[in-house]
Amino acid sequence: MNLFTLDNLFLLLTGLVAIYLLWRFYTRWSKGKALYDVYYIMGFLVLLVSGLLLIFLGLGILASPYVLTVASLIPLGISMGLVEQYYPKYKRAFKWFALVGFLAIALTSILQIDIGRKISVPLFHGVAGLVIFLGPFFAKKAAKGFWWVGIGGLLIGLGGIALAFIASGAQLLFFSPSFVMLILTPLLLLMTLAFTWGFVKDIKG
Repeated sequence: MNLFTLDNLFLLLTGLVAIYLLWRFYTRWSKGKALYDVYYIMGFLVLLVSGLLLIFLGLGILASPYVLTVASLIPLGISMGLVEQYYPKYKRAFKWFALVGFLAIALTSILQIDIGRKISVPLFHGVAGLVIFLGPFFAKKAAKGFWWVGIGGLLIGLGGIALAFIASGAQLLFFSPSFVMLILTPLLLLMTLAFTWGFVKDIKG
């Protein structure tokens, strides 16, 4: 097993950036005990663990239904944090949406219910991605530069939906399996950098 590949370099850098962001979230949570920081920590902790698994087990594990299920906690966790922090009016409904989404993805993936997976993964990943993409741009009293979180949301949305289509045996636009595998690891790094820039602006603000 060759760990010294370009993909693994991107994954390692992604993990280091995620660790830094986790530390910033934990520092803020330890002071204010805000629930949204717990959701953010969950999302980026799963990202960190997923990246480590990709390094040691290879990109082939993306086909595993268990990996698909756990990875869904990344967009769901981040989107729940945004709704909790900036759109509290909708937090209860969105928590139910996230729970139903996670269970639907888990059951249809693990039980190999193809039609259910083809519907649940793009649906719930897509909605969570839209929340992460659009939420920061419309958030009231957000710190200047927080919109970078939205850019991260755009990247995670494109990557997640493309992977979902490939897993279901289809193709999204020009996102062929080979093209997605080519851009996946640098996309993860760019996404994490965008998230970090935006969230650190928020933490400092």
